[in-house]
Amino acid sequence: MKRRLLLTIALIALCLTTFILAVNDRRQLATAQDGTPTSTLAPAALRSGYASTACLIQPTKGTARARRQEMLQRRAQLLASGSFPLSRFRQESNSASLVNDKAMPGSDPVSNGYAPREEIAFVDPTNYGDRYLADVNGKPATLEPIVVLHETVGTASSALNLFRAFHPNDNDQVSYHALIKLDGTVVYLVPPDKRAYGAGNSVFMGTSGAETVRTNAKFPGSVNNFAYHISLETPYDGSNNGYSHSGYTLAQYQALSWLVAKTGVADERITTHKAVDRSRSRIDPRSFSDTTFFSLLNAQPRRAEIAIRCTPPV
Repeated sequence: MKRRLLLTIALIALCLTTFILAVNDRRQLATAQDGTPTSTLAPAALRSGYASTACLIQPTKGTARARRQEMLQRRAQLLASGSFPLSRFRQESNSASLVNDKAMPGSDPVSNGYAPREEIAFVDPTNYGDRYLADVNGKPATLEPIVVLHETVGTASSALNLFRAFHPNDNDQVSYHALIKLDGTVVYLVPPDKRAYGAGNSVFMGTSGAETVRTNAKFPGSVNNFAYHISLETPYDGSNNGYSHSGYTLAQYQALSWLVAKTGVADERITTHKAVDRSRSRIDPRSFSDTTFFSLLNAQPRRAEIAIRCTPPV
């Protein structure tokens, strides 16, 4: 009888001990969750990483399904990170370095305090990507920046609607870094540290030979990884496949020269979509006056306010 009583008391004590330990463990777990965030509770840091100016090392070679999933995750993070400020597209003048001051004071209105209207427009993250330090095969991809000139072949609003659209398929993705309207307004689209999808199958013929970077095993090389794409809004009589139109407005040439000067890119590395396109199907910008553009450009101080490169990854 005594043995049975002692056994009962021992079982009750064991149950009480187990209950007390369980309660303490639950309290400690709750305290840890309140005081120490886990990886699932830190989306803000992840968002800032996706929206950072840092380069990616190399394109992934995963399956199409894996790349698509990565693209959708990146899109969700960028959408959650909010809009970009103007400083993401262009630095303030007082913090930018003077590259090559060619301006002749008073020689032209654009060299004397001229500044176009500036706007920022939303672009769906599927229509642009990150810049890479190496191509899809691991070869270095750090080429000097170039500026590529385009035209919209339609209205600015139609182009902006296209860039705002969700494009999950690679063949549909398209964007520029900036667009210049007929009235000279500069619309910033993709930050200069990111890779706009302005020229697919393309190559730039530099002083050292052909320059192109392959970032997708499915497609040929492109200049996108080191290019800054600027598009001019096409005049109303140019919304067709003709080889010419009435040309661009003086306000557009002034804004273009102002914008290109702020990239600090040398004249010999300014090119056109027609020149870099390897499919021989692109002819833009049509009816473009090199004389007008370069005369205005050379009246501008070359200040590197637009950095056409990403920063080293942390």
